[in-house]
Amino acid sequence: MTADHAPCPGPSTRRDFLRWGTLGLGGFGLSDRLRMRAAALDAPAAPDTSVIFVWLPGGPPHMETYDMKPDAPSDYRGDFRPIATNVPGVEVCEHLPLHAKCADKYTLVRSIAHEFADHGGGHKRFLTGRKPATPTGFVNDAPAVGSIVAKMRERIDVGLPNYVSGTNPGRAGVDVYSFGAAYLGPSYVPFNVPGDPSDPKFEVKNLGLSPKVADRLDDRRRMLAGFDRLRSNVDGSGLMDAMDSFNQQAVDLLTSDKARNAFDLSQEPDSLRDRYGRHAWGQRALLARRLVEAGSSFVTMVMENPYTSGVEWLKQGTYNWDSHAVNCHLFDDALVRLPIYDQAVTALVEDLHDRGLTKKVLLVVTGEFGRTPRINAQKGTKTGVEQPGRDHWPRAMSMLLCGGGMRHGQVVGSTNSKGEHPQTRPLTPNDLWATVYNHLGIDPETTFPDHSGRPMPILPFGRPIPELL
Repeated sequence: MTADHAPCPGPSTRRDFLRWGTLGLGGFGLSDRLRMRAAALDAPAAPDTSVIFVWLPGGPPHMETYDMKPDAPSDYRGDFRPIATNVPGVEVCEHLPLHAKCADKYTLVRSIAHEFADHGGGHKRFLTGRKPATPTGFVNDAPAVGSIVAKMRERIDVGLPNYVSGTNPGRAGVDVYSFGAAYLGPSYVPFNVPGDPSDPKFEVKNLGLSPKVADRLDDRRRMLAGFDRLRSNVDGSGLMDAMDSFNQQAVDLLTSDKARNAFDLSQEPDSLRDRYGRHAWGQRALLARRLVEAGSSFVTMVMENPYTSGVEWLKQGTYNWDSHAVNCHLFDDALVRLPIYDQAVTALVEDLHDRGLTKKVLLVVTGEFGRTPRINAQKGTKTGVEQPGRDHWPRAMSMLLCGGGMRHGQVVGSTNSKGEHPQTRPLTPNDLWATVYNHLGIDPETTFPDHSGRPMPILPFGRPIPELL
């Protein structure tokens, strides 16, 4: 059930939202996206709800975070100890003290499991709600849930992307994390925002217009208007008029302030930015809150590499949550990783509550699987010495949820005394996605044709988790 994994460099972004350099006369651009939205205007109105999905690639250790086993043998329980939270009977890791102070504001799920132990298979199984055709590789053969949401909500026009992702530079490709849209097509992949939002030089490319570019855009607008009028004069079908309308909407979206404002973290008080943490994870979490508050439907933020924004690299640390002994010293790496994670996630939880967003927004924080309950020791590839680690373990995992109108301060499900498998309330990733679709007002029995034309339900099985409704 184990597999070694080196972080994939990933391809660069395959398409950029807004494409203002070409503005939609060739290829698939904003005008195509707007055309499809218009075609869906007769669909029922979607509820004013959204999802923030915090993705922890590599697989966080459930027994060093949310499902500790202090009474298990030492080679299972590890070095860390649980601490009490402000909810009686609920404990978390001692290195998550901010979690302990606000446990009444979130819910832990400890009993989700699946069968795919490879990173690629685990990503695909978790993110698509389907058993992948191949147990390895990151290219989806079914759409990721975010792409389904983008498709189902394509008619919604709030002046900024409906589906956004935030990643490190060089990790923006949809196949790095199995974010692909498969047979839905490339128009439903996320608008990616690479980089560290805590960096003073951080900017969202494609949204800023310098005066020189604005002048060029005005010139192009006038040129397109004249050209389109000429084509419209010789077109009796009305199709050219429709094209003019869609191109005009694309230009209007580009030049509006809505998207730029939503991405502008400088509008937030310094005290709040400090609470989230002046690092990539914290500022991504804050950006996610701004985006859903402004109307985006599904925002994915990747919290993968903590060794950024001035955090010193450990020789015995690793890039993502893949805590094999050959990759890192499990506990030393966690001592760097967990405080950053603790700060960012709890700031987001508290901010959603403080701003009255817990009915509108559903927050999900998870990786693709947990880690082996039993610790093993191996020689580290970077350190050359024996060090502890845990391998891949899809048979048990833990996750945090907040909002969605749910009751907070609870734990759903449990694992056995050694953290090996669900003991009560066994669940699958599909039950989580059924809950997400329920929150978004999406019928999971909706079908879309795959590449062969067969109608495929967006979720083949799974039921909403009653405790979360």
